[in-house]
Amino acid sequence: MSGLNRRRFLFSSAVTAPVLGLGGASSATDESHPPGGTTVRTGADVLASEDWRGLGGERIGVIANPTSVLSRPARGLPHVVDDMHATGGVRVVAVFGPEHGFRGTAQAGGAEGDHTDPRTGIPVYDTYGAGVGELATMLRDSGVRRLVFDIADVGTRFYTYVWTMYTAMRAAVRTGVAFTVLDRPNPLGGSPAGPVLDPEFGSGVGELPIAQQHGMTVGELAGMFDAEFLPADEGNRLPDLDVVRTRGWSPDQPFPATGLTWVPPSPNMPTPETAAVYPGTGMFEGTVFSEGRGTTRPFETVGAPGVDWRWAEQLNAEEHPGVFFGETHFVPTFSKHEGETCGGVMLHRTDGEGFDAIRTAVAMIVRARASYPEVFGWRPDNWIDLLTGSDRLRRMVDRGAGTSEIVDSWREPLARFRERRAPYLLYPRADTG
Repeated sequence: MSGLNRRRFLFSSAVTAPVLGLGGASSATDESHPPGGTTVRTGADVLASEDWRGLGGERIGVIANPTSVLSRPARGLPHVVDDMHATGGVRVVAVFGPEHGFRGTAQAGGAEGDHTDPRTGIPVYDTYGAGVGELATMLRDSGVRRLVFDIADVGTRFYTYVWTMYTAMRAAVRTGVAFTVLDRPNPLGGSPAGPVLDPEFGSGVGELPIAQQHGMTVGELAGMFDAEFLPADEGNRLPDLDVVRTRGWSPDQPFPATGLTWVPPSPNMPTPETAAVYPGTGMFEGTVFSEGRGTTRPFETVGAPGVDWRWAEQLNAEEHPGVFFGETHFVPTFSKHEGETCGGVMLHRTDGEGFDAIRTAVAMIVRARASYPEVFGWRPDNWIDLLTGSDRLRRMVDRGAGTSEIVDSWREPLARFRERRAPYLLYPRADTG
């Protein structure tokens, strides 16, 4: 999702447990169940099956994008805003669009601007790049009294939607607006991995000290943000936080097993396979290598002019768990190396266990630097530091550290993050953390 010109947001640190509300009731109609016999229902499915009664009587604002749909394939996966509007029982007075926009027409680093939605006639506010004060002004101007967040995240810290949520939470504290999260599965599951952000490196691609692959749903993150960080950043918690839980989902369940339809959350996140490798190969955005934008397999395809068959050959010889590397050649249609022939690799995940997207990508970076010293390099703005949450990875790679040494350097902070997030987990994990 991140682009070369992504705009800036915020950051900080604090303690307690999440407040849960509207999702307590669990009535459901057959229409609310996804296909394939699964019983997984998103938070939106739960409220929609109750005709959105939990939101009646209030002036509602909705933070949404194309992933904000109901699991009703026979009806064409209706959007939650369209469904709320059609029922007549919910007074939606404003919609807030994140990066890529409410209807998803913008590329990475872009948005749709303020406009009136032609389908519903509801005012749409562009929140991408908006600071807390600007978003608070939008809430006051629109008269919203409860803000609903319903966007599918992909479980990676540098994917911007969770920071849109945190900015909105801060604005809600300032304006006294209640906050509801309609929870959805994390497609990467429930286990955290990778480096934890150093607050000195807070930015729009990571504001708070969470793991690069955080292993939490947006509802769980909202509870953690409310208790741990809002008191320090805003001097108070939300006046009212409701998390409508996903039903029938386990964090150990692969996304395809949920029976839910994958709706691309951004133009370069077309499949669950893309999301699976993104916590790692997304780091190539901080290098001069193409991360596959402008190809049909972004983030699964990585390379640059001057790279040849040896990269795939060397990586396969290292026998990384759960993945092998196919030699590939490609010409990006946009973004880095547009119109140039690149050599590189395509990642192919196997059925084997043990795939670690971040460790795999670190190995790719280490090998690329060693094998192609005249080709590999970091973006001049050290964007990699913001993506990884510190300058540690860049400095270790530059001094020739190996993959295991680099991965070992974040084990202790990751263990502390596991402990810190434990009180806010809403769905049982096999590892309890």
